[in-house]
Amino acid sequence: MAAAGPWPGLWPGLWPAVAALLFLLLWRRRRAGGAGRVCVAVLGDLGRSPRMQYHALALARHGREVALLGYLQTRPHRDVLRSENIRLVPVAELRGLRVGPKLFQYVLKVLVQSVQLLYTLLRIDQPSYILLQQNPPGLPSIAVAWVAGLWWGSKLIIDWHNYGYTILSLSHGRKHPLVLIAKWYEKLFGRLSDYNLCVTDAMKKDLWVNFKIKAVTLYDKPASYFKETPLDLQHNLYMKLAKDYEPFKPRYEQYRAVNPSADRSAFTERDGKSGNVVKSRGRPALLISSTSWTGWESVFVLSFPDYERFIKEGAELPALVCVITGKGPLKDYYNGLIQNLHFRHIQICTPWLEAEDYPLLLGSADLGVCLHKSSSGLDLPMKVVDMFGCCLPVCAIHFECLHELVKHNENGLIFRDSQELAKQLKMLFLDFPTLKGKLHSFRENLRASRQLRWDQSWDQIVLPLLGSKE
Repeated sequence: MAAAGPWPGLWPGLWPAVAALLFLLLWRRRRAGGAGRVCVAVLGDLGRSPRMQYHALALARHGREVALLGYLQTRPHRDVLRSENIRLVPVAELRGLRVGPKLFQYVLKVLVQSVQLLYTLLRIDQPSYILLQQNPPGLPSIAVAWVAGLWWGSKLIIDWHNYGYTILSLSHGRKHPLVLIAKWYEKLFGRLSDYNLCVTDAMKKDLWVNFKIKAVTLYDKPASYFKETPLDLQHNLYMKLAKDYEPFKPRYEQYRAVNPSADRSAFTERDGKSGNVVKSRGRPALLISSTSWTGWESVFVLSFPDYERFIKEGAELPALVCVITGKGPLKDYYNGLIQNLHFRHIQICTPWLEAEDYPLLLGSADLGVCLHKSSSGLDLPMKVVDMFGCCLPVCAIHFECLHELVKHNENGLIFRDSQELAKQLKMLFLDFPTLKGKLHSFRENLRASRQLRWDQSWDQIVLPLLGSKE
């Protein structure tokens, strides 16, 4: 009878090789040690993995030596770069594997990544723990990290952000063989970890019910540098961005005609005598959205014609400057679409921001818009966590467990389509910029919530798992 599993008939021939490998690893297995060293591994861009950077910084703060492993496409935060206890271990991103059918390309990529990642993990100094980000691609990182853990005698901690198989199902469907293999793989190797973290209570429950994996919920929390930006720093940021992006420049031509060299942005101006910064009269409202450009941006863009119509119908609403940040597969497509849009009261900007400027811009904005749609319905958007750290209210698109973070009509609003978002923008900005109305009350609720920061939450939940420093 053929062996059951994703590859019927294949396992009988593989078992001798697998058994030999496990015997070698167990024979080679070292006593867990590594003088308190921890490897934080991300099979993705380190600069776009804030949670794992936060893990590394928390470990370094407690005196651990950290090898932060992943792709170096985007520069990590300066605190990571400056830390004496964090060493970046780059992994070369695979490109150009476009030979044969797509399924063959995928299998080939997984095999090459497996060898590449294992080689990198075995070249670092012996760690006591391997802390792995389980965020697509999960193949092959979990299995490779487990094998490396056997070799080093390290304990494996998986931080579950989402499921890889649910991401694959978006393009292939739930019943596709590749999706079923990915689900089986995550279930099998996920059970081999020593500890598991996850981002929501809903995911904690799902891991246990469907995978029999016990996990501890570690909610994403904002780092200390996500906070409201002082007006003087806001002005400096606006003036910096105004050099390259038209929406940040003064909107009224008479300002430039009276004093072309005035220290003025679209939102702020500095008094020439006192040097004090004030917010400009008639300034536009600043919206910000950080997105991965996967298609949900259309919901945001399609709300703009309705907002323009509200103004034409007599609603006293401010002009909008909409800043959309992030990288993703459809960014070029949407940039082309945005360039062909001509609104009288709305300007759209997709700037490149330095890592240090992003929290400053969040702390300067009037409203955040979240377009994150969870493939599993079990993870929460880190971008909203950062916005809340800056006391920035949000409008967020609905999915199953979003209520664990966004409390509708308390710290923000939840919408389902572009028409509902447009109505929410109208309602929130009718009193702009006065300190009354829903927008102001949401911000006050966020200020009063005094939520835990990442360091406090990490010390309470993760530090006890690591025990004392060896």
